[in-house]
Amino acid sequence: MRILITNDDGILAEGLTALERIAAQLSDDVWVVAPELEQSGASRALTLSAPVRVRRLDDRRFAVSGTPTDCVMLAVAELVEGKRPDLVLSGVNRGQNLGEDITVSGTVAGAIQGMVYGMPSIALSQCLTYFEDRERAYYETAEAYAPGIIQRLLKAGWSSDVVMNLNFPDLPPGEVKEVEVTRQGRRDIEKTHAERRMDLRGRAYYWMNFEGRKPRMDDGSDIAAIAKGKISVTPVHIDLTHQPTIHDLKGVLGGPPPKLET
Repeated sequence: MRILITNDDGILAEGLTALERIAAQLSDDVWVVAPELEQSGASRALTLSAPVRVRRLDDRRFAVSGTPTDCVMLAVAELVEGKRPDLVLSGVNRGQNLGEDITVSGTVAGAIQGMVYGMPSIALSQCLTYFEDRERAYYETAEAYAPGIIQRLLKAGWSSDVVMNLNFPDLPPGEVKEVEVTRQGRRDIEKTHAERRMDLRGRAYYWMNFEGRKPRMDDGSDIAAIAKGKISVTPVHIDLTHQPTIHDLKGVLGGPPPKLET
């Protein structure tokens, strides 16, 4: 089995090293194509207004001056020699990708691009209670449980338009007791705000930040599973269509375009 791995934390990220060890338990044919620099929050961005450069670090290891989506595209089109990968793994992200986070996550985007190319794809994230540099992520938890979960998922199979989103709780391996198949939750815990500051030349600049709030703990959600110390496995896809609203609007719109009523 040929495995392509990528991430959004960059080629030097500790989580990428952890993912390489995870992949090595599943195959000896592992290719790494990851961003040169951190691309957190890049979502499915493509680099369109600048050249994308590639550094070959080893026979099957590359650093790319672009986004996770760029990485997977280049891997498939140019960098991985011979047949396409059989599996794409993206991560292990430093911090969770739960609820609405998946819409901005570069980690999930890397997996989505693999899915677009018809390859089974899995995003992996190691949760953190506090997003601070001094906080240590339990990557050994992802390493302990990801290989078995991935093996079982591959054996079971899943729809070609679905990405598996795995989140591991902020616990050491011995304290994790269960895996739960979940749905995407609704975070309601963060409010984005811009903090205005001044540089030494009197020019304003901004830091984007989040205000922490208590999350919603809906039963069966990825957020609730992580809060209970479980590993969350969520099948997600990029069809954003809200089917009930389609049904409601069919009686309002359809046929000739309406004219403005006066």
